[in-house]
Amino acid sequence: MELQQEIRHAVNAVRLASKVCIDVQRNLINSETIEKKDRSPVTVADFASQALVCATLTDNSSVTDIVGEEDAGELRLDSNADNCEKVTSHVTKVWGSEISREQALGWIDLGNADPNRVDTYWTLDPIDGTKGFLRGGQYAI
Repeated sequence: MELQQEIRHAVNAVRLASKVCIDVQRNLINSETIEKKDRSPVTVADFASQALVCATLTDNSSVTDIVGEEDAGELRLDSNADNCEKVTSHVTKVWGSEISREQALGWIDLGNADPNRVDTYWTLDPIDGTKGFLRGGQYAI
């Protein structure tokens, strides 16, 4: 696939992630934030952004391996069932068609490539600056 076409797919993926971030930030409440093992925050928007970027790139471009920051394991816990439902709902809204919980979780986990086992991969930090995102300040996708 030619480079310009790859770039168009990447830009589209970031646009979708931006839409979900704006939507989540507009309705942000504290229960949409999870604390990772390293005590850093992760939000519904982080998970939804990763799902949308991974799905867009793997469906439309030659990208097959993504090393993402998030893992859907936290969302599979019973204690995070509400957040999992929110992620699925936000992804469905931006994607434009109904997706299942397992589909959303699977899209997040498309970002679990092991960089030591693949030759070429993309890296993804779905929201760089989550604390800024939570404050309504600066962040990047």
